[in-house]
Amino acid sequence: MNAEPLKILLVEDDELFRLGLRVKLQQEVDVAIVAEAADGETAVRMVNQHQLDAVLLDIGLPRISGIEACRQIKQKQPHLPILVLTSRSGKALINQLLEAGVQGYCLKGISAELLVLALRSVVAGASWWDQTATAEIHALANSKTPPEPASPLTPREQEILRLITAGKTTQEIANTFYITPGTVRVHIHAILQKLEVRDRTQAALLALQKGLIS
Repeated sequence: MNAEPLKILLVEDDELFRLGLRVKLQQEVDVAIVAEAADGETAVRMVNQHQLDAVLLDIGLPRISGIEACRQIKQKQPHLPILVLTSRSGKALINQLLEAGVQGYCLKGISAELLVLALRSVVAGASWWDQTATAEIHALANSKTPPEPASPLTPREQEILRLITAGKTTQEIANTFYITPGTVRVHIHAILQKLEVRDRTQAALLALQKGLIS
């Protein structure tokens, strides 16, 4: 039986870009754009009017900024994932997104396939930060004194990494948490991206070397 499509609120003030993005995303069988907004205030209001799985949001919005919209959405729906899609980057912006509770960040120009994977990731409880943002996050972490040894992984990602280190297969991990193998692969992708490693073996070695798991 097919899973329900992801119900997405699309927030973008550029009408042509929003139309193109809607067309690309709705070609994916498991994505449904159930609501759209062209400004931050409308986006915040729509969060309470629709059953949503995630918000896909640009930062440069009129009326209230995308950052402020993220904060207000998180106040209303703390567990609703937000994925930012923007042309802007930089340490200050990434820091603001982290403080606002955003789950992910992509630069405009990302392929539809990768954007859908990013949406699936944040809906599954993982996070998605592209290479540009990941580099900025590492720079922010390294600039703090004293450095904090906290793991960049979410609790669920740490649990999955622990099982990877124990040599468990994707199916065995899925059985442990009563989730699908596809969801496990989404988590593993996020783990590899955050740790900046190529495969599960490197992730396990890094976890043991840096004490990322107990």
